[in-house]
Amino acid sequence: MTLFQGEDLMCVRGERTVFRGLGFQLDAGGALVLIGPNGSGKSSLLRLMAGLLRPAEGRMTWDGEDALDEFDEHGARLHYVGHHDAVKPVLSVAENIAFWAGVRGRGEDGVRDGLATFDIAHLYDVPGRFLSAGQKRRVNLARIIAAPAPLWLLDEPTTALDKATIKRLENAIADHRSGGGMVVLSTHADIDMPGANVLNLADFACRAPLDEHVMV
Repeated sequence: MTLFQGEDLMCVRGERTVFRGLGFQLDAGGALVLIGPNGSGKSSLLRLMAGLLRPAEGRMTWDGEDALDEFDEHGARLHYVGHHDAVKPVLSVAENIAFWAGVRGRGEDGVRDGLATFDIAHLYDVPGRFLSAGQKRRVNLARIIAAPAPLWLLDEPTTALDKATIKRLENAIADHRSGGGMVVLSTHADIDMPGANVLNLADFACRAPLDEHVMV
């Protein structure tokens, strides 16, 4: 069984220790909701999980092996959806999704699946520059469907989404987990994820001065 785990993680940004002593465990089909006030490190932890930041202390493992030893291998098993929607303004909605699908070896079938899941088939030929904030978010989320990966890392995924689309996202997450997929998301809004564990980043806040030997 797949297991993604973090032990004694410490995150440093600039000269500030954001959190330390943090641990998590995520099994196949599992979900983890990150909560906490602004600045508590939710986005930083997601970036650590994605390999975009390195922990100052501690380690993360995937099935017992260091998750960050092979960056390309780790990147291939996850999708990271951050605050900024990576929608190319000159490409159509379909072309944007097709790019992500192609990276993971899927073609038009992946594009159709992504369009259908988030109800954006009517935007097929619309260039990215003409999309609203909510539409861009739906296009960005469509890639997690168009290009499958076992681990979804979602940073405030409900931003700019209406209630109907949030329900579609909840259904997509449920389907992903039912197939053994894993989800970690941060949110300030309510989202229905039965059986999800909750990790409060405020519990790992570090207000002590940064040790001189710790470097980013």
